Amino acid sequence: MTHLPFAAATPVRIASVALKARDADALAQFYRTVVGLDELGRSNGSIQLGAGGRHLLTIEAAPDAKPDNPREAGLFHTAFLLPSRKALAQWARRAVEEPLPIDGASDHLVSEAIYLTDPEGNGIEIYADRPREQWLWEGDEVSMKTLRLNFEDLLAEGGDDPWKGAPDGTVIGHVHLRVGDPAEAERWWHETIGLDVMARYGPQAVFLASGGYHHHVGANSWHSRGAGRRDPARTGLAWIELHSSEAGEERLLEDPWGTAIRLVPSSGA
Repeated sequence: MTHLPFAAATPVRIASVALKARDADALAQFYRTVVGLDELGRSNGSIQLGAGGRHLLTIEAAPDAKPDNPREAGLFHTAFLLPSRKALAQWARRAVEEPLPIDGASDHLVSEAIYLTDPEGNGIEIYADRPREQWLWEGDEVSMKTLRLNFEDLLAEGGDDPWKGAPDGTVIGHVHLRVGDPAEAERWWHETIGLDVMARYGPQAVFLASGGYHHHVGANSWHSRGAGRRDPARTGLAWIELHSSEAGEERLLEDPWGTAIRLVPSSGA
C-alpha cells in the first residue's frame, strides 16, 4: 500500500473535490498537463481525475453556467499535496522551464507552496509539507506565516529527475474556501464536522483540521466579506467529499454559504 502523507491519515480528511465547468474537456486537459493528474474515467458528463489510481478531482460539465464570482462565497483554492519535497522541486523546475502561469509562491513554515489559477478561475495550490517535528506551535495553534519561498533552495532538491506527473501518494491536503464570515465558518466546521482550530490570521481567516494536521480547511473573507449563499448557477466548486472514520453513515451537508459537503464513512485512508 502506498504511504500517504499525514494529511490523509487523520480521522477526517479531504478525499476529493468537484468543479463545475463551462468547458469540462479543456479544464480536464489543464489538470492533466499542468497539475499532472491522470484521467480515471468519464460518466454522466463528468470527468474523474486522480493520481496513482486515487480519485482526487471531478469536473462536471455545465456549459450554460455563469462564470464564478471571486467576490462571492466559493472556492479560494484546491491544494494538491505532493508526497515529498523532491516531487515539489521537480514540478517547480518544470513550472520555471515551461514556463507555467504561476501566481505566487510561499513558505508557510509548515509547508512550501506554489499557486496558480486554472482557465475558469479556480485557485490551485501545489505544495509539500515539512516534517511534523519541524512545525512550531504557539499554545494549541500551529505557527503558519506567508514568507517568500526560496526557489533556489527548493530547485536544488529535485536533482536531475524530470517531472513525470503527479506521483502516487499525491492527495488533496486541504481546501481553502471564500466565506462571508470566518467566525461563522469556524463554528460550523467545528460543531458539524468536528474539526479543530489550528490557526487564525486575525478575524479574516481561520484554519481547521482533524488529528493535528495544520489545516484541512481554510476559510477567509479577504474578498468575500459579508457574502451570502452561493449562486448555484455559477461555475466553480460543486462539492467537497470528506472521508471520516468517525462518521456512522454517509451524509450530504451544506455549510452556511451553500457549499455542498459529502461526509463519507471510512475505516482507512
